[in-house]
Amino acid sequence: MAKNITLIKSLSGRKQDQIATAHSLGLRKIGDVTVQPDNAQTLGKITKISHLVKVTEA
Repeated sequence: MAKNITLIKSLSGRKQDQIATAHSLGLRKIGDVTVQPDNAQTLGKITKISHLVKVTEA
């Protein structure tokens, strides 16, 4: 399975590590959508920025 991850809140004013996590997922602007594999690494990144993203099953 894969996950669709959508950035729903702005990265401006966020901590540098949260911005780096979003960029590592391919999210740069509000509304950006990326498809990521459903593994432990991806789930850890989603957990770190869960308040900034919306996650759905692909």
